[in-house]
Amino acid sequence: MKSTYALHLPLLAAVSLMAACNTNTTKQSPAGADTTKVPAFEVSSIDSTAKPCDDFDQFVNGNWKKNNPIPSTESRWGAFNVLDKENKEVRLKGIILALAEQKDLKKGTEEQQISDFYRSFLDTATIEKLGITPLQPYLDKIDGIKDLKDFAKVSGEFEMIGIPGVVNFGIDADGRNSKMNAVYQVQDGLSLGERSYYERPDSSTAEVRNEFVNHINKQFSQAGFKDADPGKTILDFETKVAKLQLTNVELRDPVATYNKAPYSELKKLAPDFDWDAFTGAQSIKTDTMILQNKKYLTSISTLLKGTSPETLKTWLRWQVLSHFASYLPKPIDDENFHFFATVMRGAKQQRPRLERAVRATDGIMGMPLGKVFAKKYFPESSKQKVSEMIENVRAVYGQRIDSLTWMSATTKEMAHKKLASFTYKIGYPDKWKDYSTIDIKPGSLIENLVSAAHYGHKEALDKIGKPVDKSEWGMTPQTVNAYYNPLNNEVVFPAGILQPPFFNADADDAINYGGIIAVIGHEFTHGFDDQGSQYDAEGNLKNWWTDADRKNFMALAQRYINYFNSIEVQKGFFIKGALTIGENIADLGGLTLAYSALEKSLKGKPEPAKIDGFNWKQRFFLGWAQVWHANSTEAALRNQILTDPHSPARERINGPLPHLKAFSDAWGCAPGSKMCLTDDKRVVIW
Repeated sequence: MKSTYALHLPLLAAVSLMAACNTNTTKQSPAGADTTKVPAFEVSSIDSTAKPCDDFDQFVNGNWKKNNPIPSTESRWGAFNVLDKENKEVRLKGIILALAEQKDLKKGTEEQQISDFYRSFLDTATIEKLGITPLQPYLDKIDGIKDLKDFAKVSGEFEMIGIPGVVNFGIDADGRNSKMNAVYQVQDGLSLGERSYYERPDSSTAEVRNEFVNHINKQFSQAGFKDADPGKTILDFETKVAKLQLTNVELRDPVATYNKAPYSELKKLAPDFDWDAFTGAQSIKTDTMILQNKKYLTSISTLLKGTSPETLKTWLRWQVLSHFASYLPKPIDDENFHFFATVMRGAKQQRPRLERAVRATDGIMGMPLGKVFAKKYFPESSKQKVSEMIENVRAVYGQRIDSLTWMSATTKEMAHKKLASFTYKIGYPDKWKDYSTIDIKPGSLIENLVSAAHYGHKEALDKIGKPVDKSEWGMTPQTVNAYYNPLNNEVVFPAGILQPPFFNADADDAINYGGIIAVIGHEFTHGFDDQGSQYDAEGNLKNWWTDADRKNFMALAQRYINYFNSIEVQKGFFIKGALTIGENIADLGGLTLAYSALEKSLKGKPEPAKIDGFNWKQRFFLGWAQVWHANSTEAALRNQILTDPHSPARERINGPLPHLKAFSDAWGCAPGSKMCLTDDKRVVIW
């Protein structure tokens, strides 16, 4: 069990934050603050052979992309990755190495936990010596399974340590009573992540399935497992599971996936599955829960009943092995990387062990590390600056609502109420959790992971039926990202993203408005996108629209869905407009709000001087494009199209711009230009 954060809407999917080699260095003052002045915009990034009105991404970022090929350890490489690498492999690395040099750290302190987890990841001699013996207690449990009741119990025990089953439970605020925590049931169990990987007939996706079978066979052989034909067995089983699950587009409907029911209804919906054994193994006690898909529960129960215990045991062995593979001996670790990073995303080689150790430590002890990171690298003055930016965006959003022609006064009043209720978090938490009960020991990497998982599980259990702690964060301070949480009606900006190129204290206003202000506007707009707009000012799923206004909004959204549906990223792979609509609306809204805010800030002031030959209007869009510049492997692009609610980088840059008259005016785009739409074709929502 875990805190779901399923409804939190990040600026960028986590997979995009994989970083690798970067030769840039950052000069530090004695206090640790960054003293390097970063150019507002690198004109050397521009490809002057491209036309801004034909392909703005290529014009602004063409030379950057040419001169910054994807490192061999990465599947994508862009502004997020470069900054993420700086945060983790320079700043966090420095913090961790300093702690690792200390002796006799007190047991249970964050310093001891960070140091010993880092050491345990680097202790490859012990990892190789132990082999898969740390997994033996879990493998023994699997061997003892005789029937479906045993499977339910063991699956529940595995859930406590983060090993997924076909059904999962999580904790978050109740969608219709957002002040209280509730238990959510969600679908799970697909190794490939999304059902389209099991269904698409095209050759590249079929090849992934073939590689998946080979990968499992090889992993089972490396682990010494004797299951017959495990790859085919697991693919066949997961394909059956996938066909029962909601698509990632269907999962975007917060009303259809909110089905509050008494715990007893689980037994009526899926009588063949022992829910008492499953929940009891996890110590879950609740009278009610929110079911994601009732039909799935009935269907999966029938499937499990009709599946042999041996097949279920083979699948569970795979779940255990795959879950821990990157922490096991090198052959298993390397093969795990080969499939999930190379085959599925196109990365060519693993990062060095030390860099992986830093990232693994951040994954387990992220908040304790974030406490040091924020103190050392995030100036308090930035909080005030970002707070002022947020209030500027809020004020402009209110003006935009007033100017809408498709929305009635009644709905506008409710929209203003929600806007006024937005709260925000900047930089880092106001209070820090106590992690002292996580038992971290040197030379015990798997046990350390399990101890951290038990801590997270207990933390989730303790929330059941309790009031929501609205001060809690869903990201660590060092994370290069931001998010909107509809259940809290809040926007959150970690310290990690409040750095160049997103926020540059030395840049002109136009660049920052196209960067961080557009990001702020993006997160605000999530509160009014196709999903967020279904939550009221208190964070509850409650319709605050008139029927006519909702119909108008969805008609505009559908036009934008159709627009993105027409974009072919690779042969046969089109953007899923219905999957990406929330992020696409947020990008369009963020740009619209930021440009309006910039115009407002300049009203009554002298025209800013050109910089590097570009006026302030043009520099605003340069700021937008440099934030999203990125290269991506073909495999990563395919994976993103199938699984990610965010459009690829090029389409995030170019996609919304033809809908902004301000863009065409700034760059003098003639009618008929590739990035120019006529007024009747433009989609203007917020």
